[in-house]
Amino acid sequence: MNYNLDLHCQMILEEYQENYDSFLKMEEIVRNSLEQCIKDNGLYVNAIETRVKKEKSLAGKLELKGHKYAMLSDLTDILGARVITFYTDEVDKIGALINKIFDIDWNESVDKRKALDLDQFGYMSLHYICRIPKALYEDPAHPEINDYRFEIQMRTALQHVWATMYHDTGYKSGIEVPKEHLRNLNRIAGMLELADEQFSRIRMEITDYRRSVQSLVADGNFDEVPLDGDTFRSYLSLFPFKKLIDKIATINQAEICEDNLIRYLGGLLKLNFKTLGDIERLIKENSDGAYKLALTQLAGTDLDIVALSLALQNLCVIHIIRQGGGEMGLKFFYDTVFGESEYNTQRAHRTFEQAEKINL
Repeated sequence: MNYNLDLHCQMILEEYQENYDSFLKMEEIVRNSLEQCIKDNGLYVNAIETRVKKEKSLAGKLELKGHKYAMLSDLTDILGARVITFYTDEVDKIGALINKIFDIDWNESVDKRKALDLDQFGYMSLHYICRIPKALYEDPAHPEINDYRFEIQMRTALQHVWATMYHDTGYKSGIEVPKEHLRNLNRIAGMLELADEQFSRIRMEITDYRRSVQSLVADGNFDEVPLDGDTFRSYLSLFPFKKLIDKIATINQAEICEDNLIRYLGGLLKLNFKTLGDIERLIKENSDGAYKLALTQLAGTDLDIVALSLALQNLCVIHIIRQGGGEMGLKFFYDTVFGESEYNTQRAHRTFEQAEKINL
């Protein structure tokens, strides 16, 4: 394809064509390295994008400002990569990891987030200009793979949204955008920046809350811990029903089968339990009754496997009956835990009959 290039720019374009396969190999190395590093560090990002600049795009750039480049290696965006995170603090974390993988050209790298004045809003992204170190990959037949530089952009999903909008509406439209429209774009940038900060702040507060809850649970301060999904999971890590289920298993010398106790959270909340202390009292006050109920359920059978959840289920059954809930209360509990079904009516009737046979 013929382009409107002078001899100098045509030579740069030809070098690009000759080394196109090397850039594709670089893209593979960079993408695989980023994906593996993020996976190894237990991070979850919105997206990892890579691309090698198309010939037509490069020719257009050379036509406009090819005089700025003495050779192809002066262009740092032939290969580009982008890591899009969910939170602002993860941008710097990704940057630190990239510094461990690739050689960074700090003179050419730029933090666009710091380029704006305090009263300005706009494009925010961390840009690193990198090389692939020989320690990561080396092919003596293609030394250019370690010589050519490439760009990695790091920004949040909201920053990416704004950058895409600005790119599509103003940056390369070829038409001068009226100032009032640019002002509206900048207002949106300010809103997205504030949203980014709030998301990161909320996540930090939630993380702090979870840590404080784990500390309270570990210290046994159960009355101070509200009952919810996070706290219940932390509580279960202490195996609070182990003593009871071990005792129940001895009835038939049965094996204990692991079971999902999280499903009982809704039932516990419906029973108006507010804190982990309420569950502790449930265990203390109803363990004898729960064991007696298990005796009635298992005695005379040859069941050699019992579910871990039987202990918690029987504790709740005894509590409901002692509170006067009867069969209807049991069915409501079963519907909450297992989902509504006619079988729960039968289950509630059978369990209530079994409970009537023991001295509560």
